[in-house]
Amino acid sequence: MAQPDETYDPLTPVPAERRVFGAFEAFSLWFSLGIGLLVLQAGALLVPGLSLPAALAAIVTGSVLGALLLAAAGVVGADTGLSAMGSLRVALGKRGAAIPAVLNAIQLTGWGAFEIIAMRDSADALAKQTFGFSSPLAWTLLFGALATGLAIMGPVSFVRRFLRAWGLWLLLAGAGWLTWRLLADHDLAALMGQPGTGEMSFGAGVDLVVAMPLSWLPLIADYTRFGRTSRGMFRGSFAGYLLANIWFMALGAAYALTTGGGDLLLTALAATGGGVALLLIVIDETDNTFADIHSAAVSTAILLPLKPAGLALGYGLLCTAIALLAPLAEYEAFLLLIGSVFAPLFGVLLTDHFIVRERARDGERSPLNLSGFAAWIIGIATYQALSRLVPDLGATLPSVLVTAMVYLGLCIAEGRPAGWKER
Repeated sequence: MAQPDETYDPLTPVPAERRVFGAFEAFSLWFSLGIGLLVLQAGALLVPGLSLPAALAAIVTGSVLGALLLAAAGVVGADTGLSAMGSLRVALGKRGAAIPAVLNAIQLTGWGAFEIIAMRDSADALAKQTFGFSSPLAWTLLFGALATGLAIMGPVSFVRRFLRAWGLWLLLAGAGWLTWRLLADHDLAALMGQPGTGEMSFGAGVDLVVAMPLSWLPLIADYTRFGRTSRGMFRGSFAGYLLANIWFMALGAAYALTTGGGDLLLTALAATGGGVALLLIVIDETDNTFADIHSAAVSTAILLPLKPAGLALGYGLLCTAIALLAPLAEYEAFLLLIGSVFAPLFGVLLTDHFIVRERARDGERSPLNLSGFAAWIIGIATYQALSRLVPDLGATLPSVLVTAMVYLGLCIAEGRPAGWKER
């Protein structure tokens, strides 16, 4: 019997015989992860501050830029066979990589709890609408247990047994039904003609959209490390996430305009005749929670000598417990906070992997890459300064660019351009 994928050490490259993902598997996984209730709600945040045409333009622009960066980070996993946090040991050093690993485990625990809360609230709204039944506790325990079980199985089992077999087609049917009900029940031309209030700038809208794909940067290599080729992982991940993010953010913005606000979005979806489709998406949302729990376990496994499967059980229980106690609030601020920490970090990683290319020479024997760490800190400071001083500009992409340029400049100052010629 083949060795379960979750038993692999995140610091050990996945062997060739276990790299079973092709472009279709990558597309299926990242299309599925790019669709969700929180994506709908993020799209709803764009209106009425922006008009619907402006919101759609921001969605397309931010999705293309974000999906490109996400897919590039996926190539790192496919090239090295290492997990996301494991690959950071090259750019930051062994000790330096421990810091983002801890931060990643913390933020993924929060994301996992957020996803369980979103599923619980949506399922409870549907049950009230259809059957007059309400039990938030039961829904929380159900979705927490389901996501935890999938996380223990690991990514290969999840994609092959659940997603590729029937999950993707179920999700497409649900998304198609929600889209059909929007077009059938509402005047799209009238929605497009509504002016925006001006409370959000186009740059800030793009920044919010970009934050969605970039929130997956600290996870993607945990899955693309099982890819057969880097090209297949890039194409599949880019196309899958791009399509999903544009589709569902656009749905969220349009549906929010029909209700007069994002707070009524889920209730409106349940009442439009799309309750069945929404139920399918609630079920599919479990894959987002699976990814959060699994990757939190993988991040922790680079710090502690424990199996990811056992850690996944612990994180699943923790996410479920938090979901029972924590309210779903400050969602937009939470997204932007994640971008301020992790987006600049991957400016370092991508520059190191695709330009400096010194992985083989000194990545594993350097306890702390001061250049990488310094560039990361400068990137975070850049993000925070831009978001406060010129919020209309948007901070995510400029901070990634600044981080990359600073890191490259520091490497050149250290006399490391020779590393560019290694391959």
